[in-house]
Amino acid sequence: MKLVECVPNFSEGRDQKILNAIADSIRAVKDVSLLDVDPGSDTNRTVFTIVGEPDAVVEAAFQAMKTAANLIDMSKHTGAHPRMGATDVCPFIPISEMTMEDCVALAHKLGKKAGEELGIPIYMYEYAATKPEWKNLAEVRKGEYEALSDKAKDPYWKPDYGPHTFNSRSGATAVSAREFLIAYNINLNTRDEKKATELAQMIRESGYPKRDKQGTLIKDKSGNKITIPGLFSYCKAVGWYIDAYKKAQISINLTNYKVTPPHIVLEKVRELALKKGIIVTGSEVVGLIPKEAMLNAGKYYLQQMNESTGIPERMIIETAVQSMGLAEVGSFELDKKIIEYAITKADNLVNMTITDFADLLSTDAPAPGGGSVAALCASISGALSSMVANLTVNKKGYEKVQKKVFEIADLGQSIKERAIQAIDKDTQAFNEMMSAMKLPKKTQEEKDYRQMQIQNATMKAILVPLEVLRIAHEAVELSGRIALIGNTNALSDAATGAVTANAAAKAAYYNVRINLHGIDDKTSANKIMVEADQILKAVNRKAINVEKQVMKKL
Repeated sequence: MKLVECVPNFSEGRDQKILNAIADSIRAVKDVSLLDVDPGSDTNRTVFTIVGEPDAVVEAAFQAMKTAANLIDMSKHTGAHPRMGATDVCPFIPISEMTMEDCVALAHKLGKKAGEELGIPIYMYEYAATKPEWKNLAEVRKGEYEALSDKAKDPYWKPDYGPHTFNSRSGATAVSAREFLIAYNINLNTRDEKKATELAQMIRESGYPKRDKQGTLIKDKSGNKITIPGLFSYCKAVGWYIDAYKKAQISINLTNYKVTPPHIVLEKVRELALKKGIIVTGSEVVGLIPKEAMLNAGKYYLQQMNESTGIPERMIIETAVQSMGLAEVGSFELDKKIIEYAITKADNLVNMTITDFADLLSTDAPAPGGGSVAALCASISGALSSMVANLTVNKKGYEKVQKKVFEIADLGQSIKERAIQAIDKDTQAFNEMMSAMKLPKKTQEEKDYRQMQIQNATMKAILVPLEVLRIAHEAVELSGRIALIGNTNALSDAATGAVTANAAAKAAYYNVRINLHGIDDKTSANKIMVEADQILKAVNRKAINVEKQVMKKL
């Protein structure tokens, strides 16, 4: 599922009515979650954290900017934090299935819309910058709000979007795309802040000043301090003492966890600390963390133990929590600390018990229906292949296939997770189609808009089961692979995986076909039908072959 985070900073931290109005404008947008509102009275600034589907997040950010423009008067603003606009900065951060390029496109989409419709000068910075010198936010915000009237007269400061004029009420806004920042602390069995600082200096990118054996700073011929670079890029760190914990910590900001992940930093600190006679007792994540970072950590530790990583993702994450000591100084609740889990809606189908899902399915409610059942069958197929693979891991007599079964276990989990996501996607697509059908159609303009929305919703109702059909193809191929090399005691499970994949494919195919009649673009409809026919035949053929193969061995 595509997820993006947006963290707009507003120049208001004292008036709760204004903050509530901004929050309400965000919550009114569908498919977004407002995860956090962090006001500061001294800075007179509030940071909002929004997560959701890309286009919805852009709309939520725009509505928030619009509300801020109406309610915040920058000509009267004072505060300790640097600022230049009612909406001061608005960065987009990739969370799931999003690239930095995707976020740059979203940033420019928002910048253009806000500039044109709100009349606010918009400057793009960091990854979205259009000038090398504007990559640095400090350069863009130089002089702050008070310098904007002069910048409005200088061609160099012509904004990327919006008018090149001084907006005395709203100021200007900087919009960007950046990586996710993980606030991460490592706990030590010492109260000595100096020891924590020494370790922090060794790992942080900026490094530490070189000293001789007597501790005197070493300088070059020009009298400048010589700095020894730290071990990790995208790593900022300091040492401090936390009285509440009665221990020193290394406080770290990781500005690109994909390059410098927290678990790798932790393992290096454990190594460096041990040489100094210091023990790392645990660590903590401040705020939220992307699921990917925790999965990568859990898989790292499982691999160190030569255990399968093809297990449910929550089990992988629990391995990371335990291995990193993330619950030492406070609880680490997955549903509150992992971004993707924190925004999951409680009423999603996937959160139901089997009984509740089957009960709802049996009523006269039009959704969930066959499409969601198709996705459920595909997820079960992937789970079964993963199960057979895990039953083969480290088993006597299967030494030669260990590399393959580790891989199959992982792929089975991937199939399972993607198919599970489609359970709710299918029902959501159907509901969107019903909503489009109910749109007004009195005027020609209303009729045209309604028809466009119906077409969009119908295409979505086709593409979701089409994706399930593709997943089912992967699932049946995987069941065939594990049936050949997997634990013979679980052959029936491999066959069941093939059967459920075939059922998923047929059910998904029917859902594709029934909705294709509603598409006006017959060229696209025919192309989809050809692909669906080909996949269905391939899945059915493979499933029959797997059943025959298993029957010979039983």
